[in-house]
Amino acid sequence: MEIPDKLLCLFSECIEEQEETYTITVPKEELTDGAIQENGTYRVALIRPASNATDSVESTQLHDNPAPPVEEGEHRSVEIEGIGDQGDGIARVERGYIVIVPDTEQHEQVGIEITDVTPTVAFAEVVDRELENE
Repeated sequence: MEIPDKLLCLFSECIEEQEETYTITVPKEELTDGAIQENGTYRVALIRPASNATDSVESTQLHDNPAPPVEEGEHRSVEIEGIGDQGDGIARVERGYIVIVPDTEQHEQVGIEITDVTPTVAFAEVVDRELENE
């Protein structure tokens, strides 16, 4: 999935019915980081949830526990799933949480160190370039 430069925030949330309208609740963290403002008008994209039971459980866990699944200084091995509009690699870890990794290529396996963590995305540096299985 490509992530556009215009993306201000990314989170999972349930849609609630209220009389004849539906409501999406924006987590407070999204307002306090300054990317969006209360009473502002924004475009909203809805992404269909995964169809298998495991992904549905992970989505529910994200809603129940919004804490990022990574910590600063943590080392991981990831596969770069795609390249963003600014050329940075995009990897996903638990619950679909996004990690941005500069200087990588799609399908590359790399060892990373998490350098910055936000509620919706983390940033990492490559510490080891792993060879793909031949």
